[in-house]
Amino acid sequence: MNFPALFVSHGSPMLAIERTPAAQFLAGLAKALPRPRAILAVSAHWESAAPMLNAVERNETIHDFLGFPSPLYALHYPAPGDAALASDIAERLHAAGFPAGIDTTRGLDHGAWVPLLLAWPDADIPTLQLSVQTRLGPRHAFAIGRALAPLRAQGVLVLGSGSFTHDLRRFRGQSLDAPESLDVTAFSDWMDAAILRRDTEALLAYRALAPHAVDEHPTEEHLLPLFTALGAGGEGAARRLHRSTEYGVLRMDAYGFGLAA
Repeated sequence: MNFPALFVSHGSPMLAIERTPAAQFLAGLAKALPRPRAILAVSAHWESAAPMLNAVERNETIHDFLGFPSPLYALHYPAPGDAALASDIAERLHAAGFPAGIDTTRGLDHGAWVPLLLAWPDADIPTLQLSVQTRLGPRHAFAIGRALAPLRAQGVLVLGSGSFTHDLRRFRGQSLDAPESLDVTAFSDWMDAAILRRDTEALLAYRALAPHAVDEHPTEEHLLPLFTALGAGGEGAARRLHRSTEYGVLRMDAYGFGLAA
């Protein structure tokens, strides 16, 4: 079978220990899918000039955040790697015109391990991470996804992890359940409508077309994994799998691409 490609919002690292609606969604994700042979996580928190894949025997857990409660730093996700699969993916990207490198030391940052810890807590599925190229924008991220699409037929889950909105400049210590800002709603509604009607060209031009796009994403790294998942999903249906808001400014939406009709 062809796995869907997924985009999930990982929000704050606190997602790993708080019982929010988004955390509960992720905790039920494994039950909604067959068990993948491997997972390729595309995280907003690994940026590089050219695509990079990690190829390690076992993934170290990168606690790439400061000032959070100590229980977060006690969490680990030692999923095995898959060097052979990393080499295969790098070759696929090369063949598609994207020079790709291999990193033999890097583990999983919180954009990858937080949602994976919630969804597959046993950390027993081979897991790789792919970097994003923020300066190259959505069209590049989408084309990377297109090159990855054949992996879905091989039992590999392509999991983009970012944030549907990500304007952290407006976080001022408000409560987790603070009311959603009107501009967050306007942007998210526009994106959702374009995704569900599979208007790829409008989505690729979201920065010019979507209301408040630059406000919700002052920089693009947290939305680019969505475009990679969109590309990897091919021509199948798109579906919103989850919708919620945290702190009034972080939309935690999740989508599946390449779903059966």
